[in-house]
Amino acid sequence: MFFREVIGQEEVKKKFLLEVKENRIPHAQLICGPEGVGKLPLAIAYARYLLCPNHTEEDACGICPSCVKMNKQAHPDLHFVFPIVKKKNQKEVVCDDYIKDWRNFVINNPYFNLNHWLKEMDAENSQAMIYTKESDEILRKLSLKSSEGGYKVMIIWLPEKMNEACSNKLLKLLEEPPAKTVFLLVSEQPDLMLTTILSRTQRVNVRHIKEDSIIEKLRNSYGLTDQDAQITAHLANGNFIRAMEQIHLNEEKKLFFDLFVSLMRLSYQRKIKEMKAWSELLAGIGRERQKDFLEYAQRMIRENFILNFHRNELTYMNKDEYNFSVRFAPFVNERNAMGIMDELTVAQQHIEQNVNAKMVFFDFSLKMIVLLKQ
Repeated sequence: MFFREVIGQEEVKKKFLLEVKENRIPHAQLICGPEGVGKLPLAIAYARYLLCPNHTEEDACGICPSCVKMNKQAHPDLHFVFPIVKKKNQKEVVCDDYIKDWRNFVINNPYFNLNHWLKEMDAENSQAMIYTKESDEILRKLSLKSSEGGYKVMIIWLPEKMNEACSNKLLKLLEEPPAKTVFLLVSEQPDLMLTTILSRTQRVNVRHIKEDSIIEKLRNSYGLTDQDAQITAHLANGNFIRAMEQIHLNEEKKLFFDLFVSLMRLSYQRKIKEMKAWSELLAGIGRERQKDFLEYAQRMIRENFILNFHRNELTYMNKDEYNFSVRFAPFVNERNAMGIMDELTVAQQHIEQNVNAKMVFFDFSLKMIVLLKQ
């Protein structure tokens, strides 16, 4: 991944380039922003630039031994930490147990989310996290001398998934890292991190990708017509992962849409037996996918509420979602919208706390009976 391959985000690229040019590279940066805006690609491109001895003013050279190693994400001075799962009979697990799969995954598609990575790991119902043992691995790797005499870069993807013990063990290292060591923490929910870690990092906010940048990428790399590229980019709303899902007709989003429509219809019709079966179905798809469904449901409630104002340019739904919402939107109004969103938030918190999923979703569906009638 080069800077030139990162979609949009010109301001952040200029910031990173200027840091290197002026030799004022922070030892720990927190690159944060919503899903699909290119945070990890930016971090990898920045790492390549730092490790390339022959970089230009705008990008890495692409031909030196360092860049050749970076093409395989296998540079000895670049280290990755990311959420993982324990398989059966595993007492301890570290990221290096998954590093081969991780490298191939990142090379093939640097724009992905946690759910995509969970599928790659065959996580099933397990929730991914960064375990305590990883802190020992980080300390060991960074205590070694640089293989090529330059920087050592540690990219931590989703540091909010670190357990508290791992986070605490990293505090001193973040405050006083070895010479020429750079931490790049790539986060989507920095508020979930320890404040002591946040205070030791320089924050870099990455905003939604501009629509024109997504349109250009879709036209040049995926062969979409101008009209299709414009429609897809609008629906993506600055999230390139969502743009790719629109192109490839993501099966998971189709499942979420069907589950959402089914719940709204069953709740309105007060079909308790069928609602119980719906809850059991959703309880079997795994914790991370359950959280993704609840986020999808929150988005659909927002879109339906906005649709009542008859401002189509402010809505971001595909054809199937829009066709359903035209009829459903009147049932999401100022009397119940906040109540529905509150219940979805509570359900999400309960799922994160490992509350019985059948109970969580059946309870939510029952509450929807009352809310939809308001």
